[in-house]
Amino acid sequence: MSDFQTLQLDFDPRGFATLWLDRPEKHNAFDAAMIKELILVLDALKERRELRFLLLRGRGRHFSAGADLAWMREAADLDYAANLADAQALAELMYNLYHLKLPTLAVVQGAAFGGALGLVACCDLAIGAVDAQFALSEVRIGLAPAVIGPFVVQALGERAARRYALTAERFDGARAREVGLLAECYPATELDAALEQWIATLLQNGPQAMRATKDLLREVGSGALAPALRRYTENAIARLRVGPEGQEGLRAFLEKRAPAWRLQE
Repeated sequence: MSDFQTLQLDFDPRGFATLWLDRPEKHNAFDAAMIKELILVLDALKERRELRFLLLRGRGRHFSAGADLAWMREAADLDYAANLADAQALAELMYNLYHLKLPTLAVVQGAAFGGALGLVACCDLAIGAVDAQFALSEVRIGLAPAVIGPFVVQALGERAARRYALTAERFDGARAREVGLLAECYPATELDAALEQWIATLLQNGPQAMRATKDLLREVGSGALAPALRRYTENAIARLRVGPEGQEGLRAFLEKRAPAWRLQE
């Protein structure tokens, strides 16, 4: 997983990975090559059971400016079938990121426009700079945020998604936090330090428990009660309690000690 042209994947000895969008000279704008590489790396990360979580970041000034202009020019000359294939590839990326069992945290500086906002929305958590800029700019060029639409609505809520998808207004990190796209925002100069605090917090948690919780929350969805959901939740907690991580966590709590997965300070 080291021969990427548009990405960089770093593994931290503390047990997590950072996936960098690595086209800073193009403001990390994505094209068919980047989409393909993102799909490949997410597929490979599915097998890395030892990882606790994944950070998604962009090299340079911007998280990602959205679609690459050269790629857009090419798309303008493609027929319906070719454009459909492009859309299907982007959809596969978004759905794979959203359904990745590994917990994900996006870290946003600079621009996150169009499909890049979709990447942020697909992550479980996101933090960013106060002065980061977000936009669903597709309508400005006669298009729509179609593939990313379901994830944007989930992250922003329907009313905010309607506003920003229909107006193409830009909004900053503070507004992104207000509408729920970001969990928190910080001055740009403090973003890396804040990220270290988030990393430290996530490292306190049981790795398999976080994965199980992500599965649980996806199953719960909007929270509509149903007999099948009740059975799912009952079985979920029972499995965790008898599993090795749950057993270790319970014993550590009762014995007033740190669990085995906590790194020694």
